[in-house]
Amino acid sequence: MANPVELGAGDEAPDFEATVTDGTVIRLSEMLASGQGVILYFYPRDNTSGCTVQACDFRDSFGRFSNSGWRVIGVSTDSAKSHQGFIDKHDLPFELIVDEGASLHEAYGTWREKSMYGKTYMGTLRSTFAVASDGALRWVGYKVSPKGHVEQLLSDLGVVRGWT
Repeated sequence: MANPVELGAGDEAPDFEATVTDGTVIRLSEMLASGQGVILYFYPRDNTSGCTVQACDFRDSFGRFSNSGWRVIGVSTDSAKSHQGFIDKHDLPFELIVDEGASLHEAYGTWREKSMYGKTYMGTLRSTFAVASDGALRWVGYKVSPKGHVEQLLSDLGVVRGWT
């Protein structure tokens, strides 16, 4: 397998067109044209313990992001039906991208070879990207922790603590 893409802060974010849970097609360049930045967070699976902690962390900080001009979007290879159940169960206020073919994962370098119990497989490397309205990556985190990286992201982006 070829080495995955490794993006860094300052790089131009790969543009994409993707479908969210309700079937709406979104395009990164169109979202950025509105002057809003985009937080893309890649996670392995809906309704697993670490992914639930991470999603709820983004949910609990959603107001701080949106009030500061950031749109939060989660990305996994799960189906729209799985995403909708995850959104409903945890009252998630943001969209989830359906990336069943992992093409968006590959563009951002989050589709990686992993191993468990001696077996190797392809899977999602938990990662988060902040794409500024000019299309540049302002923050990049590969292999982030499910708990705590949202607060670090907010701090690094200079988001005011008191906004809810």
